[in-house]
Amino acid sequence: MSKIEVMSEDLANKIAAGEVVEKTMNVVKELVENSIDAKATEIKINLIDSGVKEITVIDDGVGMDKDDAVLAFSRHATSKLKTIEDLFYINSLGFRGEALPSIASVSLVNMKTSNGTVGTEVEIDGGVIKEVKNCDLKKGTRITVKNLFYNTPVRLKYLRNLYTELANITEYVNRMALSFPNIRLVLTNNEKCLLNTDGRGNLLKVIGNIYGIELTKKMIYINNSNDDYEINGYVSYPECARSSKNNINILVNGRAIKNVEVTRTIIEAYHTYIPESKYPIIVLNIEADPILIDVNIHPTKMDIKFSKLDTLKSLIFSSIRAKLETINLIPEIEEVKESYDVKEDDLLYDYNKVTVPSEEKKVNTSVYAFNLDNISTSPSSVVEVENKTVDELKEENDVSISEDQNRIKKMYPVGVVHATYIIAENEDGMFIIDQHAAAERINYEKYLEKLANHDNTSIDLLIPIKIELSNKDFIILKENFNVLTDMGFDIEEFGINTVVIRSHPYWLPSYALEEAIRKIIDIVITTENFDNYKFIDRVAATVACKLSIKANDRITMTDMEDLLDRLRNTKNPFTCPHGRPTIITYSNYELERLFKRVMN
Repeated sequence: MSKIEVMSEDLANKIAAGEVVEKTMNVVKELVENSIDAKATEIKINLIDSGVKEITVIDDGVGMDKDDAVLAFSRHATSKLKTIEDLFYINSLGFRGEALPSIASVSLVNMKTSNGTVGTEVEIDGGVIKEVKNCDLKKGTRITVKNLFYNTPVRLKYLRNLYTELANITEYVNRMALSFPNIRLVLTNNEKCLLNTDGRGNLLKVIGNIYGIELTKKMIYINNSNDDYEINGYVSYPECARSSKNNINILVNGRAIKNVEVTRTIIEAYHTYIPESKYPIIVLNIEADPILIDVNIHPTKMDIKFSKLDTLKSLIFSSIRAKLETINLIPEIEEVKESYDVKEDDLLYDYNKVTVPSEEKKVNTSVYAFNLDNISTSPSSVVEVENKTVDELKEENDVSISEDQNRIKKMYPVGVVHATYIIAENEDGMFIIDQHAAAERINYEKYLEKLANHDNTSIDLLIPIKIELSNKDFIILKENFNVLTDMGFDIEEFGINTVVIRSHPYWLPSYALEEAIRKIIDIVITTENFDNYKFIDRVAATVACKLSIKANDRITMTDMEDLLDRLRNTKNPFTCPHGRPTIITYSNYELERLFKRVMN
């Protein structure tokens, strides 16, 4: 007797539900994407108890007739794929034909839909159609999902608490709002509104709806392309960095996705601009021919594979980096404002008149890639700070910048606080500079240039330096002697688990020399999956930290002036190699407000 039997439709749907419907967010995702594919201009998502008790999605899309309404709950039934070839040109968000039957198999579903003629209502209980009848709905679709996982108690048991489920749904709906600013999205939970966009296509306004009005003033518009991809969207000033990667929103042809490589590239573009434990706020839309991407990897369709991934990474890195390298990033200290009665007009905000520093784009940024040979220590270009609308910023995106000016004006030191913070001034206001962070930035760029250019000119030591290691570290170091010799070190074995340094790169100063060499050796030993770019960056940052002036080191006014001039001439004068700010400012206006010389 045969042991193999064909599964029942009900059992197959429940198994599919285990992949497609893991939590309440998955239900919302599938229903909302169906609404978008149906060309809806308004989508309302109403939740009860974070969707565990009830999820209702209402749209004004094209709707369905009676036959399609019933067929939609059959497995592998879809209007979005006809042939195998269509799988390589997917433009819709959904296409598998598994979502509705999977959802219906583990819940109570009521759907009302109409294509503009006669409305149809379908009642389903645990995957079984109970009733099909006419209804009075004029156009669009309304789906209500109740008691999710009522017939699969094991899965219900593993739903997280209501707050976590709601957070997951909110995060997804936020991403869809960013993906489709031309669609009005309304999200409520227990009749409390969590998100309400206007659907007018203003992406910056949607960002304000999600992250707050103040953040919109600190977003930078980017727009660039190569032969394969086009990117556009907004990236945040480094000072807006958050502690979670969840604020990096990556969209591909309107689809919200997660991709480790793309996310890592974005983070690398902010390297030295923000601390390693912080992440920028990003809304990045990637436009590509569907043949270059594969969304058919996982039922959730969140993972995606890219063809020509390296060209995409290079485009993203160069575009973000070019913007960061051409704008003034000195944080302004804002006065703590006194509380006052809020008027209705105070709550109104014109997102079309958001003012952000104008940013101009360097020529030929798309070839930046990850080649350190492109790194230069020549003075960066100044950017005039003007009030521009978002549309004006977009138009100016291709304007080149001159190469003979600095990004910040000359500052004149007037004193120091706690032998750590230099006070300086110019016609724009007052500046506070962290002397250690500033010196770190200067030395970091100097050492990085030397390492990137393979400047291995060396100086012989009068007294060689012996370094004793553990047997394990000695073995690792011995395998990487070539790394040190390429840098300009003369290193050789000297007895058991011991090496001797007879010469060193000329750019390493004589003070704290042994400590610096030991740090470099430690980096060689501890570097896994050796990457030359990351290695020399780490060496440059570590040596810069160890060999720079410290807090509480007393320096003269002449030293301060020299330090500030050298800081101005760096590629990024605003942060140290670890992402901490080097300089903050009080504008003249803010100073006058603090001392009540002006009252508005």
